[in-house]
Amino acid sequence: MSSPFQYKPKFVDIRVRPPKKGEAEAERDVHALKPGERACDHSGCRAPATTRAPKSREMMDQHYWFCQPHAAEYNRSWDFFAGMNETQVAEAQAARAHGDRPTWQFKASRFSREAASMAAKRGEGMADPLGVLGAKAKRKREQEAEPRYLGKLERMALIELDLHENADGPAIRARYTELVKRCHPDANGGDRSAETRLQKVIKAYKTLQKAKLV
Repeated sequence: MSSPFQYKPKFVDIRVRPPKKGEAEAERDVHALKPGERACDHSGCRAPATTRAPKSREMMDQHYWFCQPHAAEYNRSWDFFAGMNETQVAEAQAARAHGDRPTWQFKASRFSREAASMAAKRGEGMADPLGVLGAKAKRKREQEAEPRYLGKLERMALIELDLHENADGPAIRARYTELVKRCHPDANGGDRSAETRLQKVIKAYKTLQKAKLV
């Protein structure tokens, strides 16, 4: 073929721009979250969360965020009446039948003039340099303090670590360290019979870390 009829492509350089620093690693990570996505709250899961579930019956306004498989697993084990006796179940069902609406007390606030007047009559406003009256009031406030509410995952994690629901961060860390040392194969002469228990302990601790209880 003569030269005037030879094919000449319009764009000669069709090379693809090389990836910038960090882009190659992100492309290889199939679990990398896209902008605006959040990770599943299930311990160890890196999939994007698409479904929410209430943390517990005491925390219906607070939610976990799960991917679809973990949401289905959580819902299968969800029981609103777990831990209730027959009387409590009947009361809860009756409350839900009437819309579960809150009630308010018709007494004056402790900051009102009436409350201040009554406190003055009882001598609550007098000076207390030794803190005798203050200590009594403090103990009363601690006794009347609201109970600690935990989500189902955090509560089950504490049970896995054999801890009370009111366990604080130092107690959780101490118990975790104790169980890891006890269940690790190196502490059992290479015996791996406690390895499953060790994995559950690590998973429970990570759940509590994620909930910022540690």
